[in-house]
Amino acid sequence: MEILIRPYQKEDHDSFKQLNLEWLEHYHLTETHDMLILDDPEGTVTTRGGFIWMAEADGNIVGSAGIMKEKDGEYELIKMGVTESYRGKGISKLLLDQCLSKAREIGAKKLSLYSNHQLATAITLYEKYGFYHVELVNSPLETADIRMEMIL
Repeated sequence: MEILIRPYQKEDHDSFKQLNLEWLEHYHLTETHDMLILDDPEGTVTTRGGFIWMAEADGNIVGSAGIMKEKDGEYELIKMGVTESYRGKGISKLLLDQCLSKAREIGAKKLSLYSNHQLATAITLYEKYGFYHVELVNSPLETADIRMEMIL
């Protein structure tokens, strides 16, 4: 199986939204903040200095991840997910590698993320990549109970 990681395109909107709602709804984590991004990824991310990537396999969109600009030099890892039937195949690693590579390329100094303890597999992956836990303050997400950062 060949996995292609490529930049988000407007035509990906429905797949991007559906893919992320799949995991958000499964864990009962969907919030207004999520919907702002999922309803308008261009207006909230890609036209504001951020980037989104899609993972394709077997002609289907099977994953996504992005980095959203918070302020100069600081980005947030967002909407990293892989559809259930393609999990465990290294797609999250490919997406995370792409996000980290781009963050470094554009001179980001820090990458942060918000998560929830239910997403144990993702949290373990973030830790393996060097993200560390920090105090959760002023979260834009009510269901986030974990905040992690990485200095690049």
